[in-house]
Amino acid sequence: MRFEFGTASRIVFGQGTVKEVPQLLIEKGQRVLFITGTHLERSAPLLELLKRTKFEISVYSVSSEPTVNVVSAGVRFARGNECDVVVGIGGGSVIDTAKAIAAIIPNSGDVLDYLEVIGAGKILQKAPLPFMAIPTTAGTGAEVTKNAVLLSPKHGVKVSLRSPLMFPDVAVIDAELTYSMPPKVTAASGMDALSHLLEAYVSLNSNYMTDMVCRDGMKRIAESLYRAFEDGKNVDAREDMAIASLLGGLALANAKLGVVHGFAGPIGGSFSAPHGAVCACLLPYVMEMNIKKLHIKKQDQHLERYEKIAQILTGKQETKAEEGVAWVSNLCDQLKIPKLSDFGITTSDFPELVEKAKNASSTKGNPVKLTDEELLEILKNAA
Repeated sequence: MRFEFGTASRIVFGQGTVKEVPQLLIEKGQRVLFITGTHLERSAPLLELLKRTKFEISVYSVSSEPTVNVVSAGVRFARGNECDVVVGIGGGSVIDTAKAIAAIIPNSGDVLDYLEVIGAGKILQKAPLPFMAIPTTAGTGAEVTKNAVLLSPKHGVKVSLRSPLMFPDVAVIDAELTYSMPPKVTAASGMDALSHLLEAYVSLNSNYMTDMVCRDGMKRIAESLYRAFEDGKNVDAREDMAIASLLGGLALANAKLGVVHGFAGPIGGSFSAPHGAVCACLLPYVMEMNIKKLHIKKQDQHLERYEKIAQILTGKQETKAEEGVAWVSNLCDQLKIPKLSDFGITTSDFPELVEKAKNASSTKGNPVKLTDEELLEILKNAA
């Protein structure tokens, strides 16, 4: 047995821990680049708290998913204000934007120089600025990952800026910040976390550590996602989902994902479609196709993992892999997850999406290689 496991240098989890941020920042820097999203009610209390301290604050607001241009503009803004530490508070888009900006500031060249697939894929030569990640949603796990997913409108695809140097220095996870998430966002982000955990568990790159966090995370989601969707003020359910999201981030940072995320990148790059909702829409059909192909290939070791998933999700022993698919499909119905067609995706878009998904880095972790026809069938079923 040999494996590696990397994560944020420090993880602070608990109700009300966001109030500890000023103390946690003291040794990181003085001129803070404070990156937030459009829902200022979630970040305003922390911003006011920091303003009452000795820190110099420069605020950079993100109103869209992270793009190459948004990151480039943020880098120029931070350099102009001589920022020496970065705080990102918001959903996955905000945290990925902040993570990318923190990484590029000390390094030379353009963002594209460091991007996978569409860029030069250069290695970061200098460590990023000290970076603190504070999620206000429960799904992406971006607070403990070493990559930032950026959209390139020019190329019509989402790709990663990735480096082992990009793990946040501090991740502060306070479930209280997620209470105000509306049901629609709760559903999509929660299903994103489930897809991270499930795909990492069956990934070709799974290991002992990721297996442990995946099993616990899937159990928490099975018990708490629908409860959080029904009642956003359910403290126990919100805390379970915050933990599950964190565990999903730990897993995806240390094991590849699969076809769900292989498709999600190209779809998110070409259509106005929330990442979590896309993953949720695709998940049961990717599971179904993988299980079908694994039976044909007689790859029992991966089928056993899908059976374990079914047992965790249903809470029943001696459950077949296909029952896990039915459970996920039923949950999607309960959470009112849309279909691909609801995002304007038509059959004419399928061939290009298949081509892009085949080349996506996430697809390389899928437990079995799928043909073009099988990938096409997944899209047809999810439409």
